[in-house]
Amino acid sequence: MSYTVLIPARLASTRLPDKPLADLAGLPMVVRVARQAALSQAQRVVVAADDARIVQSCLEHQVEAVLTRADHPSGSDRLAEACDLLGLPDDAVVVNVQGDEPLIQPGLIDAVAALLAQHPHASMSTAAHPIDHLDEFNNPNVVKVVLDAAGLALTFSRAPIPHSRDQAGQAWWQNASGPAAGLQPLRHIGIYGYRVGFLRAFPKLPQAPLEVLESLEQMRAVWHGHRIAVHISTEAPGPGVDTPEDLARVRALLAKTTA
Repeated sequence: MSYTVLIPARLASTRLPDKPLADLAGLPMVVRVARQAALSQAQRVVVAADDARIVQSCLEHQVEAVLTRADHPSGSDRLAEACDLLGLPDDAVVVNVQGDEPLIQPGLIDAVAALLAQHPHASMSTAAHPIDHLDEFNNPNVVKVVLDAAGLALTFSRAPIPHSRDQAGQAWWQNASGPAAGLQPLRHIGIYGYRVGFLRAFPKLPQAPLEVLESLEQMRAVWHGHRIAVHISTEAPGPGVDTPEDLARVRALLAKTTA
């Protein structure tokens, strides 16, 4: 299917200043993300930046970029403006790849895009992978998602869900039986596919109470009755970059792969 990758890039970062321009094996991080996304089947990869320095850096490395407003309250607002700047029609599909995911798998991007063709009534798509360890299951920084029989999201939460009444605090999935046999908690992966018409409307929807409580923007879509299709990946994505420690970790990984 035909789709566009949009990469939102915001220069300000409290934990890692000028994060999109951080050097990763000789390339600015946002450029490395764009080149990784270009290995997917996307017809177009565009960086949606909030600062002219990011746009200039992209252009110097032959990466398409547009300059958006600097005062957007969220990434989805920035993406909606980018869709208007690019003149994308409402029935087009875009995949939001975060600008701090330089190790994103191209196949995962394709899978998220394909879900919207497979689920014509879904407004969004995203991805998840099975949780193996109890500490990850209990970690509020790990967002979980629970699906219905069709692979559509029922809810997202930072809480350990689904919860086992009889095995609270345990890795219940390791010995689940009966109808729960084979069930496993899922960690949400922060990549999203959108139909452009919905993406334009999404920032105008009122914030949802659960969105504010859990600090999970995707709950706004669920709250207002929109469906989100979820691709289950067999493996966890590569580490993202939020802190200087993350940056050092990814630099070390890239050094190994390019050695």
